[in-house]
Amino acid sequence: MTLQHSIETPRLRRLMTLDETADALRKTPSQLRWLITRGNCPPSALVGGRRMFDADAVAAWLDAQFEASA
Repeated sequence: MTLQHSIETPRLRRLMTLDETADALRKTPSQLRWLITRGNCPPSALVGGRRMFDADAVAAWLDAQFEASA
């Protein structure tokens, strides 16, 4: 008889730095910082004192931008 344990592994996010996200959006880091202050950018969070973006959230935000302009 085998005993199965239900162990959940945490979902690890692929995090992008501000510079990586700016590059992906074809913006400069300062342009992305300006978009952050305006509230017109993908969601981000401070992780260990650094502004980080979830790669999936950036992709979803881009999809929403294209859908909104269609």
